[in-house]
Amino acid sequence: MPKFKLEYIWLDGYTPVPNLRGKTQIKEFDSFPSLEDLPLWGFDGSSTRQAEGHSSDCVLKPVAVYPDSTRNNGALVMCEVLLPDGTPHPTNARATIPDDPDTWFGFEQEYFLVEDGLPLGFPKGGYPNPQGEYYCGVGFKNVGDVARQIVEEHLEICLDAGINHEGINAEVAKGQWEFQIFGKGSKKAADQIWIARYILNRLCESYGVDVEYHCKPITGDWNGSGMHANFSTKFMRETGGEEYFTKLMAAFEKNRDEHIAAYGPDNHLRLTGLHETQSIDQFSWGIADRGASIRVPHSFKNNGWKGYLEDRRPNSQGDPYQIASRILKTIEEVPTA
Repeated sequence: MPKFKLEYIWLDGYTPVPNLRGKTQIKEFDSFPSLEDLPLWGFDGSSTRQAEGHSSDCVLKPVAVYPDSTRNNGALVMCEVLLPDGTPHPTNARATIPDDPDTWFGFEQEYFLVEDGLPLGFPKGGYPNPQGEYYCGVGFKNVGDVARQIVEEHLEICLDAGINHEGINAEVAKGQWEFQIFGKGSKKAADQIWIARYILNRLCESYGVDVEYHCKPITGDWNGSGMHANFSTKFMRETGGEEYFTKLMAAFEKNRDEHIAAYGPDNHLRLTGLHETQSIDQFSWGIADRGASIRVPHSFKNNGWKGYLEDRRPNSQGDPYQIASRILKTIEEVPTA
């Protein structure tokens, strides 16, 4: 019976941004294990800011499993953290998301690749040409060579794992990149964003490069990094209507502060109103308006105010579990009948 390397992956208790953690368990299975085959596994929560040393036991509960093509018989196991009594740990934001298979999310993850504290392509002690020519750029002067190799390898590993990538591209600033992930179900895309981040972080170890998820790592006239959240419910896709949309936007405006609190730290550095997306202290929506808080696609309005919406405020270091949970809590406030 083959031995499988199971990499149990979870989020620690650090704030305001949790870190990814992982440890490997070896188990024998006849074939690649299903989620139901995977056991709970304990860990020392006192080392991850999730428990005190005098009572340090925490529990990992597998919630999704993916093939890991970088290892023989490898598996990537996304986990929730539980207390010893089996209830969700206070740091377990995934457990706060309503489990709705008809809610769909798509996240656009931006990030910088950094070496020795500088984005790839930045000269020491200075700056490259202003942003603009790098977006979806090609050629060494725009994207270099190592970055392209990293993002292509990352894409292949994710696809091998069954991660539902929608695409990749170089972004507006030098050394900045993006990948997009879509999932049907209220938790699926968030699970896959975390696994994709884990794969990217681990891959960059071999290149001596770090991944910078901070939403504004370069001050000045450079775009920050976001994680735009595209979302829809069954009602939004199939019924919708202008009256419902108007009430939904009113709920988003009313809950502006709660959304900002859940959308990632330091967002005031990014949401200035100067580089796309509305200022952090205001709320607006607009048709195809990249300067709004909520961008409404032309297809949404033209289809009788039905379809998906894009919240442009979540930032690149935000927790997609918290983002999904906050969006759904606001949607639940708006009656559909």
